[in-house]
Amino acid sequence: MPTVEYLNYEVLDDQGWDLEDDDLFEKAAGEGFDDEDHGEIEVNEGEYILEAAEAQGYDWPFSCRAGACANCAAIVLEGDIEMDMQQILSDEEVDEKNVRLTCIGSPAADEVKIVYNAKHLDYLQNRVI
Repeated sequence: MPTVEYLNYEVLDDQGWDLEDDDLFEKAAGEGFDDEDHGEIEVNEGEYILEAAEAQGYDWPFSCRAGACANCAAIVLEGDIEMDMQQILSDEEVDEKNVRLTCIGSPAADEVKIVYNAKHLDYLQNRVI
C-alpha cells in the first residue's frame, strides 16, 4: 500500500524553509509538528490522496473535488502522483514544478513525499476558489 509523507506548506512558510531544501522532511520530523501538519498516510488502491487524508480525520483544503481549482494543490518532492483529468494546471506546473491536485491524485509510487496546502504559492493564487 503506497505511503504518502506530507508537510503543510503553511508550516514550511512559517519556518522560513524552502521547497528546494533537500532535508525538508528530516527537519520537519525533528520539529514535533502535530499530525495534521506533518506525518504519513497510507493510500488504498484507487483512493485519492485527499480522501485518504480525510479518512485519517485531517481537514486538508479543497473546494471543487473535480480538478478545476487549485485549492487542494500539492507539490511532489519525491515519487509521483497520477491525476485523473484536470483542467486547471499548465503543463509547466505539472512537468517542471511538480504540482498535483490531491482531490484527483493517487500515488504512482510506493513512497511519495508532498507539500500540501500549496495553494498559497504565488503562481497558484489566481486559481483558488
